[in-house]
Amino acid sequence: MTLQKIIKKHQTFLQKTPQIFFSPGRVNLIGEHIDYLGGNVFPTAISLGTYAFVTIREDREFHFLSDNFSQFAPKIVQADDLEYKEERNWANYPVGMLEAFAKRGVTYPFGLNVLIYGTLPNGAGLSSSASLEVLMGVVIETVYHHPIQRVELVQMAQRVENEYIGVHCGIMDQFAVGMGQNNHAIYLNTNTLEYKLVPLELQNDVIVIANTNKKRSLADSQYNQRRKECDIGLRIVQEHYPDISALCEVTSEQLERIQSSFDNHIIYRRVHHAVHEQQRTEEAVQALEKQDLMRFGELLNASHQSLRDDYEVSCRELDVMAQAFVDAGAKGARMTGAGFGGCVVAIVAKENVSAIIDTVQTTYQSNTTYQPAFYICETSDGTHEITKEVLV
Repeated sequence: MTLQKIIKKHQTFLQKTPQIFFSPGRVNLIGEHIDYLGGNVFPTAISLGTYAFVTIREDREFHFLSDNFSQFAPKIVQADDLEYKEERNWANYPVGMLEAFAKRGVTYPFGLNVLIYGTLPNGAGLSSSASLEVLMGVVIETVYHHPIQRVELVQMAQRVENEYIGVHCGIMDQFAVGMGQNNHAIYLNTNTLEYKLVPLELQNDVIVIANTNKKRSLADSQYNQRRKECDIGLRIVQEHYPDISALCEVTSEQLERIQSSFDNHIIYRRVHHAVHEQQRTEEAVQALEKQDLMRFGELLNASHQSLRDDYEVSCRELDVMAQAFVDAGAKGARMTGAGFGGCVVAIVAKENVSAIIDTVQTTYQSNTTYQPAFYICETSDGTHEITKEVLV
């Protein structure tokens, strides 16, 4: 549906011509399960995302409506009643940002009608919640003339998710959504927030995100287990290299030298993934800087194999999907996100994208019990206002 049609459909709710904002989703291209091990991640903001259509009210009420759930009545929130309430459901994300700005001194002399329209599949690991949080942050800073440094806004959005919503997450999602740049990926150290924008010139290729539609049921318990295993691995490493404070500081040569110190093969495999995934991420950046997309694709494939065999966070559905892409001619494909379900990201030639998706869909449906969904996307700028682009 075009954005103009959405405005027309919700004319009664909006009452007047809206300001329009867009916030991308994100996909992590490589650097999986190492953000909590001192490693680097490599996400890019994508053209699937979340739109906000905003009009000013004469009272101090905030009315939130989602086009994706328009069977539900608007959520109505008073400007002086911004604490978390379960019955507000999805609207807690934008209300959390209102509360965060109120703590910074924004008084909200007038309220807003906020219509939300999302093109990201929920629960697929493409950061729909971070997209909505940063989106509302940019709405508030723009409409209430309260400018804020973008990195600060990103950190505020992460705090809202951690403390207001109560979901533990790192900063990668909000950072990619808020700091993204079209035709670039972000090489980010999540501990120091040091980052660099790396040109992602896909030339004749596109990013395809394939949702296995298998829910990520084991992700939380296994995530905690992997962290424990990595802590044990780090202690073994430190017996030999006391100056090392995180697994991703270890080189492959250092790990090889002390391999015999690992009595437990599982612990060794977890450390092996951390060390080599960090190396692959560094190599992936170099490959893109040289515009070597073939090498970049090979590194994606190697990342998937490591996540499957060494870190054991994949599942049959992700394996079938990733392999189907490679067999059909994709340059590279791997699981992305927490694992045990969710999505595969693949780099596919534009001219063959329909044929490859058809082949992958047939293979996946023949070998699993799930119906997949495919999204062709491009890179995107971070969250920004688009009123002038839409209402010409």
